[in-house]
Amino acid sequence: MTIKVLTELTEKRQRIWNEAQAILDTASNEGRDLNAQEQERFDAASGDLTELRSRIDAIAQVDADNRAAEEALRKLGTSPAHEPEAGSISEQFRQLARGEIRKIELAASQEPWKRALTKGTATAGGNTVPTSFHDQLVEHMVEAAGVITAGATVLTTAGGEPIEIPVTTSHGAAAAVAENGTLAGTDPAFAKRTLGAYKYGQLVLVSKELVEDSAVDLEGYLAKVMGRNVGLALGTDIAVGNGSSKPTGIMTTASTGTTGAASAAGVFTADNLIDLMFSVIAPYRNAPDAGWLMKDATLGAVRKLKDGANRYLFEPAATVGAPDTLLGKPITTDPNIAAVAATAASVGFGDFSAYYVRMARGVTFERSDQFAFDSDQIAYRVTVRADGLLVDQTGAFKKFVGGAA
Repeated sequence: MTIKVLTELTEKRQRIWNEAQAILDTASNEGRDLNAQEQERFDAASGDLTELRSRIDAIAQVDADNRAAEEALRKLGTSPAHEPEAGSISEQFRQLARGEIRKIELAASQEPWKRALTKGTATAGGNTVPTSFHDQLVEHMVEAAGVITAGATVLTTAGGEPIEIPVTTSHGAAAAVAENGTLAGTDPAFAKRTLGAYKYGQLVLVSKELVEDSAVDLEGYLAKVMGRNVGLALGTDIAVGNGSSKPTGIMTTASTGTTGAASAAGVFTADNLIDLMFSVIAPYRNAPDAGWLMKDATLGAVRKLKDGANRYLFEPAATVGAPDTLLGKPITTDPNIAAVAATAASVGFGDFSAYYVRMARGVTFERSDQFAFDSDQIAYRVTVRADGLLVDQTGAFKKFVGGAA
């Protein structure tokens, strides 16, 4: 049933895109801009495309969660206890909720921070099924950080001390040489940058009744709310942080690939985006993690653009789980990226894996019964320390900057 619903929604999205194209084509064939009525219809269609994409992703995630829960229950078989394994994260969480312990250090192992950082299948929820609270917390945190989901390289370290990362600023160049001549050329150039460990966290107050109610999936609630909020805070700085007591965002460090016309008030053209894409050299442009970065409102403008052969640059996902693409490359949307405006960096393109995110020790989750004693609430807090930097600064990732008015 879920597959049928997802297929129907995907087909509906394609029909809406076809209708949106027809609106644009009518105006284009008549050599004019959209009139007010056409603009309203196109904006509505563009909004529907975004909303349907969100619905498809949400339904697909719920389906994945359900299948994971069924698999977990199947593995449990007819075991009468259904209790978490002693010493497991789930058992530690229950001990924390009962007040038997006060702190869990969820140290991130090296493996989960690899490609698993893309949005994966959540583990089973509920108090009757052993749940990896750590995995849920990390997954929700990563969901909220667009640059990480797009393919940033994530490093984990045992401590939070500053670490130096070599940064490539030039690959050097070779030169022709005559027979018996001295080899020439220039050497690669490197610099060093420091990755620190800036702290992000949240405090949540939960009523004692909620904690004691065994019918409530407290693990899932806290993992979702706290993971997502920490991810939003970290994701903002990973995208556009200025590097002052926070990560240096990918758009902050990216070099300018192309600049819009001064008369365009920041607006880009199809040629601008094509130029941006090809300003990134082939090894990065064709890398598995190469793609686009922009905010949703900018994507609405992208949907109107055509190339020189009168083909739309934007293509909606044809199958469930596939990304929308622009010039054949996946699109990641992030609300923190600047809107289209004069001098604004509104679109990024390149190899996301050239951006490094450093995580120190993983996630720490703690409980306090005393903080809100007068209101009979239990306080939970989650903290994570992280930093970020575009390591390859030779042009692995570039940005479009709107022309100055």
